[in-house]
Amino acid sequence: MAMVMVVVLLRITHIEEDELGQPLARPTLPLQESDAQINTTDDDQRWLVPDSELINSPTAVGFDVASFIRGSYLASFEQEYQKETFTGIAMVERTAIGHSIHPKLLLALIEYQSGWVSAKNEAQIRHASGIGLENSPHEGFYQELYWSADRLAYGYYARRVGALNSVGLRDGGMVSLPEGMNAGSAAVFYFFSLVCDTPCWAEAIENNGFANTYLAMFGDPYDVAIEPLLPPDLQQPAMQLPFERGVIWSFTGGPHPAWGNGSAWAGLDFAPPKEVLGCVPSDEWIVAVADGSIVRSELGLVMQDLDGDGIEQTGWAVLYFHVATENRIAAGTKVRAGDRIGYPSCEGGFSTGTHLHIARKYNGEWIPADQDIPFNLDGWISSGTGSSYNGILQKNGQIVEAVDRPDEKNQIGR
Repeated sequence: MAMVMVVVLLRITHIEEDELGQPLARPTLPLQESDAQINTTDDDQRWLVPDSELINSPTAVGFDVASFIRGSYLASFEQEYQKETFTGIAMVERTAIGHSIHPKLLLALIEYQSGWVSAKNEAQIRHASGIGLENSPHEGFYQELYWSADRLAYGYYARRVGALNSVGLRDGGMVSLPEGMNAGSAAVFYFFSLVCDTPCWAEAIENNGFANTYLAMFGDPYDVAIEPLLPPDLQQPAMQLPFERGVIWSFTGGPHPAWGNGSAWAGLDFAPPKEVLGCVPSDEWIVAVADGSIVRSELGLVMQDLDGDGIEQTGWAVLYFHVATENRIAAGTKVRAGDRIGYPSCEGGFSTGTHLHIARKYNGEWIPADQDIPFNLDGWISSGTGSSYNGILQKNGQIVEAVDRPDEKNQIGR
């Protein structure tokens, strides 16, 4: 395998506004070439990080956060959040699995920004905040880490759908992302655009500061990359509607973010029949959409693996969210399509009414409900309108429209 120089050419322009608020372009700033060498072939362009090392993908299986950061300041750090105390280890693990962002990427980001992974005590850290956000409205490491993972997810999925071609720096600089840049690298570029001015950006990206930190911690990410992360011929396996036959539910949410605000619009919402709006108990059952095994069952959440290996990061996985604690299925349970999962509720996160939020992943990547691989639930095909939560399910000429309360337009059953 040849060793070649990888040079990322970025156009950085300082933007100011004229009296009418229109942008005024200033001359392009001088750029530096990268001197980092990465294993690649002459005809294969490599960017900052492959998609499989940004997403919590099969390459994360077996990686032990606790072992890797043992003895570090991060490992000893604790924070109280929502009346519960979390360790640094738990915060990284929970953020990685929830947002489906690779734990190695999160650790490299923490180390580059603050030194919390290499530091042994507080005296050795470079920044009191693990993510190093200046003037941040997010008080506490956990909140900053959550925000960072959410923004990385936004950058990734926005690039996936062609919606992220440039980023703006904090001092007005603009960076055009090179054509052909992969979504994982674009996500990292986007994150640093949110926290950096031009000198900070130059250090992190142009001078390979972040790349060097990642390489020192984990080696060349392309040595273990899965490319492409999604097979070009990927198809959804057979799935049914997530409720029992003979019961009419309401389709209340079209394609919208699967987790947080930044992820792909992979989620759909369904509400059980009820006489009173709001967060009220329901005894209607959520059921499994396919055969598989339950790999996680915790506050408000059930995650089902469909490929039989019991690992969430590989193959197809289905998220059922806002599942009530009462009668919620246990982790480790094998299920068949139609088996009971639990009751819909408002548990697990902000919700204005009892409902089920359902989403799909493949190899850790959230699969949009409004793109090339829509939901197919008993033949009902999802599509969106370009506006979050709006959309339809369509089957044999029938259309069910997402409406946020019971309505004749959104009634659906098996």
